[in-house]
Parts: sequence; C-alpha cells; structure tokens
Amino acid sequence: MTAHLLTIGDEILIGQIIDTNSSWMGRELNLKGIRVTSRSSVGDTREAIWNGIEHAAQLADVVIMTGGLGPTKDDITKKVLADYFESEMYLDEPTFERIKGYFTKINRPLPPTMSDQATLPTKATILANKVGTAPGMWFEKDNKVYISLPGVPFEMEYLMTQEVMPRLVQRFQARPIAHRTLLTACEGESMIAQRIEQFEDNLPTHLKVAYLPGLGQVRLRLTGVWEGPVTPTAEAELNAELDVKIREMEAIIPDLVYGYEDDSLAKVIGRKLLEKNWQLGTAESCTGGYIAHLLTEVAGSSAYYPGSVVAYSYEMKEKLLGVPKSLLETEGAVSEACVKAMAEGALDTLGVDIAVAVSGIAGPGGGTPDKPVGTVWMAVATREKTLAAKHIFGRDRLKNIQLTATYALNMVRKVLG
Repeated sequence: MTAHLLTIGDEILIGQIIDTNSSWMGRELNLKGIRVTSRSSVGDTREAIWNGIEHAAQLADVVIMTGGLGPTKDDITKKVLADYFESEMYLDEPTFERIKGYFTKINRPLPPTMSDQATLPTKATILANKVGTAPGMWFEKDNKVYISLPGVPFEMEYLMTQEVMPRLVQRFQARPIAHRTLLTACEGESMIAQRIEQFEDNLPTHLKVAYLPGLGQVRLRLTGVWEGPVTPTAEAELNAELDVKIREMEAIIPDLVYGYEDDSLAKVIGRKLLEKNWQLGTAESCTGGYIAHLLTEVAGSSAYYPGSVVAYSYEMKEKLLGVPKSLLETEGAVSEACVKAMAEGALDTLGVDIAVAVSGIAGPGGGTPDKPVGTVWMAVATREKTLAAKHIFGRDRLKNIQLTATYALNMVRKVLG
C-alpha cells in the first residue's frame, strides 16, 4: 500500500510554519508497512486543493490531507471535499454535542462558528477528534482512500493513532516493514560505506542500508520489507532477521558506533557515567557552553553533571581553571598544552572525576597561517591520564561549534569505555 501526504495552507508555502506533520506521519505509516511515495503542499484556494487531491490520487492508494479544517473563512478544505465527492452537508449532532461539551469543560461560551465545525459532508465517515474541535473525515472513491485531518499537530497525531492507523491496517493488508538504526560519530558516510561494502553486497534483496548523514554523525538505518506471504509470524520473523544483521554490521565498525535508534551522545555518556558513578565537568572556550547545553538536555543529567566553566578569555582560563599565564603567552589558547591544562584544572575547580575541555578558532575571523579558522584542540582528563586531539573543521562558525561539541563528547565516550 502506498500513501501521498498533502498539506494544505498558505502558511506552509510562504515558510511561516514548518510542516512537521508530514515527517511524523511518514514515520508512523512506514512502521505499519504503508509506504509514503510522495508529498506535496498546496495553498488555501479551491483550485489548488482540488488539483492537489486529483494529483495525489494518481500517485498513491491513500491520500492523507492535513490543514484547512478550522472555523475561519480561509479554512475551505471541508467545502472543497464536499464538492469533490458530490456530497451534501449536514449538522452532525454527535460532533456538535462533543464540541459544546469541550467549551463547557473549559468554561468558555460556545462561539457561533462552532456549528460550522460540526457541519460535515454526508459521504464522509467522521473521525471523532476528542482533543480538539475539528473532526477528521474518511472518504472512499474508486478503491482509494482519502483522509482529511486538522493541521494542529497534537490533534493530527491523536486522530492518526486512534482512528486512522487502525482503519488503514484493517482496510489494507500491508506488508510488515521493520527498521534498526546504528548511530555513528566522527566518520564520513563514504568511509563508512567503504568499510561495510561487503556486508551491503551480501544482504538479501529485502534488506537495505540507508545512510542518513548529519553534522559529525551518520545514522545507518537497516530496513527490512517482508517479501513472502503475510502470516501471523511474518513481523516477528522479520524483526529476528534484522536483529542478527544489525549485530553483524555493528561488528564491522564497533569503533564508530555509539548508540542505537533515538540515542544521543549525551544520553550514552550519561548512562556510562551512572554505571561508573562518576561526575563529568566541562571547560569550554570556543563552544561557549554548547556542550553543557547538550548534556543538560538529558533528563536527570544533574545526577552526573554538576556544571561547566565557560572560560572565553585568557584571564578566565587563568583565573578559573589555573592555566599558567606563561603557557598562554607562549603556546596560545588554541594549543594542546592549553586544553590539557584546562581539562586538568576543571577536575579540581568542579570536583569531578572526568572533564573535557575545548579551545579553538570558531571563525569567521581570527585565523592565522598556522592556526586557520576551524582549528580546534580538545582534551579529556581523568585523575589518571589526559588525552588531547586536534581537528581542523571549516569556516562556518555555527558548524564549527557543533562539530567541536560532537567530537568532544565522542572523545569522552571513548575514554569512559
């Protein structure tokens, strides 16, 4: 079964809001074996919506629309759908009673436009929206399914989960699809592809590796699509096969893999610190606290992360981290000696078991012939040893900060073991 996602609304076309609905729906549909083959966006005009529906129906078995179901005059999706399916309109009493109950619950008067919200096409199967006012609608025509949902993300997600997905699974016998994801850091996709080339070549045709590169990281997604008859055990068999294959792939690149599925470097480090009962501190210069931000995004990080020293100037490096003035004058802040001193100083200043320090030239200015923009030194210190590494990234300031954080956290992960 294939699906086309159609978003309706001028606000998406002009970039006023980002279409997060399609990304969410794509993931959920894929997990149920429903393949999203195309997406499109149209404006809030009758012609655009009509043409968008016709085009989508040529491309897929299921058309899922979001947007244009509100009570204001620019929300015309429902009226266009009624005409498209040659349907009369009627006041759906269960929907109207539910809407009235909602406004009573929040102690607000019922707006006159709410009767319009409950006026729906007679040919639609109504999908009850228990978290908002606009119901969803399900139409069928020429063996195709058309679904219209509100554009408000939490309302769309509720209807997809509670109403749409169960109906689609019952309506179509989808082939099981399953995924496994390895997360890697600090190596490019071309080098990873080279290392796992033989593994990929030997995969059966129903298994495929996808490379999803990010800044300093690559997600490796192994996808399996069941090819045989759909039996009660098909999904379990496919998952068992993927479990074996993902372990095989990980065994080829164990030095690069830091986690699985929705892990982050910060989450993985947090788990390792808790296992060791260690505390981590950060001493940041060029990243200005960005590493601390990533660590504290993780719920419960206070159990292992007491804080950071952002020492941007020479004076703060000397005063807060104990970096010798003579070292700064001779070696400079962007040097192996400086980041080692920063990391070791952070151990004492913050009273932690392990510390990471970074110092570099984020750009776009400040570079020299021997230390160009993008040059970054980083160090990780424990009570037993201190390790340092140098990297030269690019000329984009934000990317340099983000890459520095990724490489520094990965260095911490490796030291933790």
